[in-house]
Amino acid sequence: MGALGALLLPVTSTQAATKAGHAAKTTATTLWPRALAVPGGIARINLGAALARPQAFAGGVPLLVLGDAKGWAALVGIPLSTAPGEARIRAQDASGTPRDIAYTVAPKRYVEQRLTVAPRTVDLSPQDQTRYEREHTHIAEVMATFSEPLPAANALRMTAPVAGRRSSSFGLRRIFNGQPRNPHSGMDIAAAQGTPVHAPLPGKVIDTGDYFFNGNTVWLDHGGGLISMVCHLSSIAVQTGDVVPIGAVLGAVGATGRATGPHLHWGVVLNRTMVDPALFLA
Repeated sequence: MGALGALLLPVTSTQAATKAGHAAKTTATTLWPRALAVPGGIARINLGAALARPQAFAGGVPLLVLGDAKGWAALVGIPLSTAPGEARIRAQDASGTPRDIAYTVAPKRYVEQRLTVAPRTVDLSPQDQTRYEREHTHIAEVMATFSEPLPAANALRMTAPVAGRRSSSFGLRRIFNGQPRNPHSGMDIAAAQGTPVHAPLPGKVIDTGDYFFNGNTVWLDHGGGLISMVCHLSSIAVQTGDVVPIGAVLGAVGATGRATGPHLHWGVVLNRTMVDPALFLA
């Protein structure tokens, strides 16, 4: 039968229901971040059907579980330090029965940039080192936030906090004077001083502050261990405890902290792990 004839065949109620269910599932999953099981990426792991939302953990850290009774999936943020190969999560249904699920982390090579700069640019004074270590401990506590409810309607595709050219991508490793530094943990977006910075998803402000490296920073909790941060702001327009809709103004682009000029550093955290924000963009 030709294509036109196939299009004219009657559709039974069962076929219609199946197609409608498939369309609904497709629509839901297309609103999730793009799955890319590499260091710094996100693995999407099928947990199967269940009436109640199952729990899942990676190394004891709770994971974001999305879906419905027809099928659940765990979204796993994969640390940049993860070696390629087999990794595992632990899932647990409503009965409390645990099971391990394996998945494969593929290799990914990120760009390296070698720079020669004045030593004072990379070597911290004892006072700055003490401040950095104190802030590092606090930031780890912020990143460990895991709250309910989970994101509404399974819609996790984000809007970039500010429009502009991507000036530095996630995972870039800079080597200053032969000394490797930690890979870039977010996305830098070039924008003019004072440009409004918007919430990429609805969320709750769980921390604000002026940090040594990040400057003026706002942290947003989106639920289920999904957190975003915007840094180097010239000003902050919200305070801890505020609940904001998508698009709400969080502050303005600046060059506070360790920044060579006005831009926005945007970071995304999933199960306490910095992941590539580009995976959340449509």
